[in-house]
Amino acid sequence: MTAEKAGSVSAAEQAERLPFGARAAESADRWGEEARSSETLALVLQQATVCLGGVGVLVHRYDRAAGRLLLAAAGGLSRASAGAWVDLSEEQDAAPACALRCDAFVYVPGDSLGTGAVGTAAVPLPGAEGPIGVLSVLMAEAGEPSDTRRSLLRALARWAGARLGGDGPGAPSGSGPVPPADRSLRMGDLTAALAEAVTSDEVVKAGATFILPPFGADGLVFLVLEGGRLNVVGAVGYPQEFLSLLDRAPLATHFSIIKDVLRTRIPRFVESRAELDRGYPAMRHVNEASPKAAWAFLPMIASGRTIGLCVVSFSRPRSFSDEERSLLTALSGLFGQSLERARLYDVEHARARELQRGLLPRTLPRLPAARAAARYLPAGRGEEVGGDWYDLIPLSADRVAVVIGDVMGHGIAEAATMGRLRTAVRTLADLEMPPDELFSRLNDLVSDLGEDFYATCLYAVFDPVARTCTYSLAGHPPPVVVHPDGSVHFSDVIPDPPLGAAKPPFETHQLQLPDESLLVLYTDGLVESPTRDADQGLTQLLQVLSPATAASVCFEDADENDVGRRLDELCDTVVSALLPDRDQTTDDAALLIVHTRCTAARDVASLDLPNDPRAAGQARQYVREQLERWGLDELTLTTELLVSELIGNVVRHATGPIRLCLLRSRSLTCEVYDGSLTTPRIRHASYTDEGGRGLQLVSAMSRRWGARYLHNGKCIWTEQDLPVTQVSG
Repeated sequence: MTAEKAGSVSAAEQAERLPFGARAAESADRWGEEARSSETLALVLQQATVCLGGVGVLVHRYDRAAGRLLLAAAGGLSRASAGAWVDLSEEQDAAPACALRCDAFVYVPGDSLGTGAVGTAAVPLPGAEGPIGVLSVLMAEAGEPSDTRRSLLRALARWAGARLGGDGPGAPSGSGPVPPADRSLRMGDLTAALAEAVTSDEVVKAGATFILPPFGADGLVFLVLEGGRLNVVGAVGYPQEFLSLLDRAPLATHFSIIKDVLRTRIPRFVESRAELDRGYPAMRHVNEASPKAAWAFLPMIASGRTIGLCVVSFSRPRSFSDEERSLLTALSGLFGQSLERARLYDVEHARARELQRGLLPRTLPRLPAARAAARYLPAGRGEEVGGDWYDLIPLSADRVAVVIGDVMGHGIAEAATMGRLRTAVRTLADLEMPPDELFSRLNDLVSDLGEDFYATCLYAVFDPVARTCTYSLAGHPPPVVVHPDGSVHFSDVIPDPPLGAAKPPFETHQLQLPDESLLVLYTDGLVESPTRDADQGLTQLLQVLSPATAASVCFEDADENDVGRRLDELCDTVVSALLPDRDQTTDDAALLIVHTRCTAARDVASLDLPNDPRAAGQARQYVREQLERWGLDELTLTTELLVSELIGNVVRHATGPIRLCLLRSRSLTCEVYDGSLTTPRIRHASYTDEGGRGLQLVSAMSRRWGARYLHNGKCIWTEQDLPVTQVSG
């Protein structure tokens, strides 16, 4: 359920392979490994187009033996336009051939290929024994490229030459600046990293990796201007105290050099503290607080506007050569475009994540029969939100519904679908539907959304009186159960197809749950990853939930707060073991661990009653005696009235057998069972009617009431609040 990363570049998308003739068809393949060649060509085409504003880009391979340039890849051009340069002689006057003969940058004015370009800039791809090809850009702007753009074009060519020639760029040694040739290779790696960067953090990481070492720098700050204030997007090599001085600070006079760079769009290179004090005395307090001694203040421009600046800094004074100034200036443009794209992604992704988290429960309820802890873990990589969700829903008679699910796919639509399903599940659960019937209704809802919507789900109902867990599965893994003795149990049942693809009826499964058991539910993102299949992940989960781990989080004699804390600790243990490197995960994951508590026998009382008018009197007497034993005499009068009305309705309108059940918990629950499936409804009684007010009376005398249906009848129930002394006790 992963989503393709925004900003990533594939050869199929960025490079149009043009196999005109046998030699041209083999031109790219002869540059070594196909995957590496295609990736390199695609990145070169993209960065040359973006950074030099070209209308088209071409890469030729030099066939030294034949003396010809063969087109390997092209971007932004049709086959008809590029056809004239598919196969060039090294003696022709075309820009690629001229650059090859001169072994240097060449600019040829004119629209050579009829694309509307004003000229062609070409530079050879250097190799160990001379040029191995040529990179050409069809320029859209009049005049030769500036020195800055030439520097970037040469850097791209050096990087591409090293990759395509089989000699990848090596890492610089030492802490000082590296030789210019190696530096250009590292700049090529930077363009590749920025092409794949999705988030602002990845842009900053790329800068720290490929800018600092080649120039011998040890500090990097990205500042974005928003609403007249500076925002620190990311930084490396600075203490937090200094970054706090810059972050959210107004662009006032004491940041005069920053104002100048943003206003003029011209870089400023400051070689010492003294130079900064002389040129910008108002920044003296910032200079004194800074741990650096030399700076390159570089404007970041994107979409024709200045969005901020990048500051490359050094701990010691140093000078900047013309080549360094040109290269740093060119790369600041790359940073501007990459950071603007990344920040747009960050904003949209944050909004989507906020929407998704808003659809999940903020807190899980503390129920008499269940206490739970959960974790939702968004994917570390990938641009879109997922559809994982979970919930804990109180039902009548202390019963608890537990649900976890996963809408297949990623995106806002899937997150919205998740919210709709969660709402639907809560609505259907409130109708006391059994799991299989609830899934039938939910399956219809998903099917109505369209053919492309599917969801996996597990819905379970825990009955603390019967000590059972009844559940259904729709394409979802079964639950894991940890017994109080620490033994781990996994039911290897076959789930029904996912919602949206299933055909009812759904199968129902049942587990016996001892008191103080753990019910562990999860989505596939927790156990499955690109490096681990679901079976391996499940095995690891069972190992984490081993008796040793269970013993360390023993719930015996734990109070409510301790139970919550230990459940949180167990969730963290599971997540840390199964997802140790969350930043590299490609799917979101959800984990829900429920601690169950069964109802003690002393808190349940039941009585079978005859199906005749005597039943009401026997029920009232039983209620008086039982509530006296429980010390709930204050509720005797109202409970007698409720029981009389409910049993009277059964005798008049339903069939037996009749059974009365009383449950003492945080509230007093009164249940009346009968053998009829008729639905009780409150109706409006007129002033002259002699009946029809019984359920109105039941509703008025109880906190809430309802009905649930069984395979052989129904149960009508009421709940009353306990007296304050009983609740506090």
